[in-house]
Amino acid sequence: MSLTRQDVDKIAHLARLQITDAEMPVYVNSLSSIVDFVAELARADTADVPPMAHPLVGQVQRLRPDEITETDRHETY
Repeated sequence: MSLTRQDVDKIAHLARLQITDAEMPVYVNSLSSIVDFVAELARADTADVPPMAHPLVGQVQRLRPDEITETDRHETY
C-alpha cells in the first residue's frame, strides 16, 4: 500500500510533526515501506504457532507485585 502525501500530512498532523516540503518525499517513501512490511507480516501463516509468554524456552517474565508505592499528591500538584 503506497501512502500519498495527503496521508502523510494527516499522520503528521495527528503526531504533531512539522514536515517540510523537502522532507515529505522521504517520509512518504519510508512510511509506505513500513506499511508494506506490516502487511507482509500479516500474511504470514501463524495458525500452527503456539502463543508464548517468553521467546526463550523454559523462561518466564519476572513481574513485580502490582502495589501502590507512592502517595496520592493530586491536591499538591
